[in-house]
Amino acid sequence: MEKLISVENLKKSYGSKVVLDGVSFSADRSQIIGLLGPNGCGKTTLIKTLTGLIKDYSGTIKIDGQAPGPYTKSIVAYLSENNYLPDWMRPMNAINYFADFFKDFDKEKAIKMTEQFGLDMKQRMKTMSKGQKEKLRLLLVLCRNAQLYILDEPLGGVDPAARSRILDLILENHTKDSTILLSTHLISDVEYIFDRVLMINQGHLIVNEEVEHIRKKGNTVENVFKEVFKNAW
Repeated sequence: MEKLISVENLKKSYGSKVVLDGVSFSADRSQIIGLLGPNGCGKTTLIKTLTGLIKDYSGTIKIDGQAPGPYTKSIVAYLSENNYLPDWMRPMNAINYFADFFKDFDKEKAIKMTEQFGLDMKQRMKTMSKGQKEKLRLLLVLCRNAQLYILDEPLGGVDPAARSRILDLILENHTKDSTILLSTHLISDVEYIFDRVLMINQGHLIVNEEVEHIRKKGNTVENVFKEVFKNAW
């Protein structure tokens, strides 16, 4: 079976600054992959090339056998770091917007998830806390029946008490046989859901390993991260 994600010799620079330098990896379907690295290491740039937001790169990217474009955008559900929903919107407005925009969006599921996330359908975005906004944006993405979910810091604004429940909802609600690529700094909170981890530093992919192999060595993902990046700052 063809790999869901295939990246070969990916390079991207901003002027003289090299952000991605020969990154290559592939990913099967039905995996949860952690994308890890310090700030400025190239994670977000990699994500933006996969989602088609950055086009001026060299190398090859294939998602379900095709280069980023209209088809891949139709099968990739992307949660960005930034809030893109206007202040006047309420959860119901956002749900209707996604239902109109994406053919694979499950509106009934989204309405149920607002209850699971404890969101008020009548509350405007401008009065929501950062955590509430994060939950709304996450449920909108999870309610697409996508093949690939790319989540950039999905727990950044969520309090520690809610993280475990939200991770459970991610596991329960993403489409069967889909793959999740999740970028995060909260490694100890989320490493139990990962099948594989990718670690990037200064534009280079320096770790690409199954989590099971890491555990068989008597190690944890967080400890590997600390060892790899101990001099990164």
